[in-house]
Amino acid sequence: MRVAGERDASTARLLPWTGTGGKPCYVVGDGTGYVSRKADEVEEIQLDMADELLGHAADLLAETESEAHPTVPQLRFLARRLCESLEQVKRIAEGRGSRLEAVLPPPQSDSEIGP
Repeated sequence: MRVAGERDASTARLLPWTGTGGKPCYVVGDGTGYVSRKADEVEEIQLDMADELLGHAADLLAETESEAHPTVPQLRFLARRLCESLEQVKRIAEGRGSRLEAVLPPPQSDSEIGP
């Protein structure tokens, strides 16, 4: 999303957290301000946590005959955490994709490319 300013156009950035009622939060700017830096930090933490959770899931789901199988409560807890993490990673991807779209030229159609 582009927002026209007096001198330059700024991009509205989807933040990696939600507001009241789960509504998306945005910041408008050039990406160098305090809120943008905090958003970068939160995204890094969320991605690190997702990576750790995937490792935990792999360990929990690894089947060996000498170990006990995961319990239903353990699997439900894991599924809830994985869903939460996937929502966060999806929000990060959407936000980064929007920022890329704002700075990249629009794709050319087949008719514009020529023979």
